Amino acid sequence: MNGRRKFLGLSLIGFLSACAASGLESIDSSAINLTISAASSLQDVIQELGNLYCQQKPDIKFIYNFGSSGSLRHQIEQGAPVDIYIAAAEQHMDNLAQKNLLLSNTRQNLLQNELVLITGQNNVKVAQFSQLSSNAVSKIAIGDPDSVPAGQYAKQTLDSLQLSKSLATKFVFAKDVRQVLTYVETGNVDAGIVYRTDANLSRQVKILETAPANSHSPIVYPIAVVRHSKQPTNARNFVKFLLSNDAQNIFAGYGFVSQ
Repeated sequence: MNGRRKFLGLSLIGFLSACAASGLESIDSSAINLTISAASSLQDVIQELGNLYCQQKPDIKFIYNFGSSGSLRHQIEQGAPVDIYIAAAEQHMDNLAQKNLLLSNTRQNLLQNELVLITGQNNVKVAQFSQLSSNAVSKIAIGDPDSVPAGQYAKQTLDSLQLSKSLATKFVFAKDVRQVLTYVETGNVDAGIVYRTDANLSRQVKILETAPANSHSPIVYPIAVVRHSKQPTNARNFVKFLLSNDAQNIFAGYGFVSQ
């Protein structure tokens, strides 16, 4: 019970409401509220698409919860009131499916992404993955591999390039991929590994190199309606909208790759 209370307290801070207004005051008891828990790398594009959907369906109000896919999965397992879950790795969706926490026949692959090495715009210490082991590089930010898919993909890439052992003392682990981006933007680290879509959002970083496609598992974003959703029909309709050509074109504008 204490764990559940802890989650509920955090949720009031972590959830952001959309459509016309922002903040908890926009959660209207007369509206149809849909809660979306999504990987942090989707934050900007999902909010844009949510606003677009609200123009078509003004009775729908969205409550957003963005974070690492692992943390969001654990919240759902603990009973968090979530309608739609979008992960940045298939394993987290697999875990929920194994526990029968997904609504039948709603899971689909939504998008793909790429992994890139970034530095600050003025950083000249490194130009490619192979130079990360240089003495000129002291700190490298990646997502925590235990809970952040971007961190897992980063570790796979560095393992494939036989760099992980030599870089072990340089890693700075972040709670999600957006924190990695922030660390690089602020100069707190020399380099970071993020999704291409995150790097595209910032004018303060530059992309040095794309991770070889065969160096990590495919970066796939699965989506599904959570089994205990109180609005399964409306949740299904929004998933259908995200898979539409119009929505996929907007995803592409952010750098995501359609399935």
